Amino acid sequence: MANEIHLDIHKILKLLPHRYPILLVDRVLELDPRVRIKALKNVTANEPFFQGHFPDYPVMPGVLLLEALAQASALLAFSEKTEEDAIYFFAGIDNARFKKPVIPGDQLILNAEVERYKSGIWKFKAFATVADDMVCQADLLCAIRKKEQ
Repeated sequence: MANEIHLDIHKILKLLPHRYPILLVDRVLELDPRVRIKALKNVTANEPFFQGHFPDYPVMPGVLLLEALAQASALLAFSEKTEEDAIYFFAGIDNARFKKPVIPGDQLILNAEVERYKSGIWKFKAFATVADDMVCQADLLCAIRKKEQ
């Protein structure tokens, strides 16, 4: 694709308000603005959630898989110029399914496609894979709102 864009962590930090330990996107591998995104999260053994989920068998929590997909979706929404005081919120999650556990050492590939956009509400079809195996999928609704001062 001639329009394809790649983003490193420095650009991601400019686009997303998230910071460690909740920033869950390390790199954008492919980005076709307002169409689709493919991003990467390296899952490491020193992630803080692994201390308690679960100490003897570390598994990335499903809610964080969904958050990672939402962050990738936000990068897709923000791939076009967005107002400086805008913030991106979850509005809904439908059809979430968890197929396989994500463990330390996995490279999580985050994919999202725009299904529609209307009046500041985005709908995405999103899924995550590890080594080409589906680990999570969901339909995400997200809203862009102005930050309240």
